[in-house]
Amino acid sequence: MSGTPPSHSPRPPDTGAIILAAGKGTRMYSDIPKVLQRILEEPMLRYVYDAVGPLCGNRLWTVVGHKAEMLRAAFPGREKDFIFQERQIGTGHALQRAWPAVLAAGIERILVINGDSPLISEAVLRNFLSASAEAKADIAFVTLTLTDPGAYGRLVRRGGRVAAIVEAKEYDPARYGPQPREINAGIYCFAVGATTRLLPMLSESGVSGEVYITDLIGLGVEQQLTVYGHMCGDDADLLGVNTPEELTRSEERLRARLVRKHLRNGVLIRAPQSVRIGPDTRIEPGAEITGPCELYGKCFIGRGARIASHCRLASVTMEAGAVMHSFCHAQDAHIGRNCIVGPYARLRPGAVMEENSHAGNFVEMKKTRLGKGAKVNHLSYLGDADVGAGSNVGAGTITCNYDGKNKHLTRIGERAFIGSNTALVAPVTVGADSLVGAGSVITKDVPDNHLGVARARQKVLARVRKNE
Repeated sequence: MSGTPPSHSPRPPDTGAIILAAGKGTRMYSDIPKVLQRILEEPMLRYVYDAVGPLCGNRLWTVVGHKAEMLRAAFPGREKDFIFQERQIGTGHALQRAWPAVLAAGIERILVINGDSPLISEAVLRNFLSASAEAKADIAFVTLTLTDPGAYGRLVRRGGRVAAIVEAKEYDPARYGPQPREINAGIYCFAVGATTRLLPMLSESGVSGEVYITDLIGLGVEQQLTVYGHMCGDDADLLGVNTPEELTRSEERLRARLVRKHLRNGVLIRAPQSVRIGPDTRIEPGAEITGPCELYGKCFIGRGARIASHCRLASVTMEAGAVMHSFCHAQDAHIGRNCIVGPYARLRPGAVMEENSHAGNFVEMKKTRLGKGAKVNHLSYLGDADVGAGSNVGAGTITCNYDGKNKHLTRIGERAFIGSNTALVAPVTVGADSLVGAGSVITKDVPDNHLGVARARQKVLARVRKNE
């Protein structure tokens, strides 16, 4: 049977899911598995997990094969549910490998989806499962009708009823008729009982040597099972990714979708076509972002915060009222309320700026706390340092934190003043209310309320000119 059932669908029966992620993805021309190709800095497979997980809970298996160790490293909490496909000889073989786990789980139906479908949504899958249940389908799958079907498997209908799915490279017009534009989207729902009987009937194709999951449709028709094609029009979000062009096209669709979401939520985004925001980033209404700009990972941008153009943030917290000027780079950092960053600043992992502090142009911070109201405004490097509230660090100051073997801490007390062009050789402490003279190399602690100077006394000598 085919078509769309009535809109009031019952709740789907007990369902698990299998994600097919074993393939090489040769058309990506990459050394990493296709499902680990990144969209907005997240692997494609992550998006499929996001869509499928709420529907299946812990009854979710991933078939892996090519460079499986890379998938284990990318998803360390999921490897216990990985099923290894030693020989990558097709989607049907992958399903056969996963079937013992399905039977052991005692579920009624199994959702099967390719791991290269990053734009699929939970809502679409939920609707598909409900429609399949209402149709009482033994085998159900999603179809699309495309102007250019490309390399997707073709759906063969006879008298409007599903007859078979034929892989594009094996489609013979003399046998099946003119090339149809309706294609298989690679999303299936199988009744476990009926499919258990069909799986042993799958065999390797004489043309490619692969075992196709799509052959189950023809077998189901032959066995007079209920086969249902769930038509979804030309929804490009359901298409898989097979080439670099398709990857970037999917990424752009997701990028535009996420930017629109933030705009509708009250975020002011200027030049939105050049702004890239990852799926885990949270931005409060009233924040302002100007493109080109990139925000990835678990970023949080507070109300009233402003990010100028040409900035890149990854897993950065930026509290309300903070300002980041152009050409800054920040990762795993915390920027407090009303702080000022940049332009041309770099905040590396562990950088913490407390309320009203400043990190100005060409300043780099790593594993450093800048206390409330402290300022380091020009041309400085602070690594493994703790700077007290109200302190001022002059231009050209560096913390010499590495001795060739270990990293050491530099402490600067509250309201201290560090003169320009100073080197602080850690481990060292400059006390509260202390002053360090410009051009000093400080190797010993400076107590509270003291002056530290470490430089040669200036000499003024007569200039000797040649030929005089």
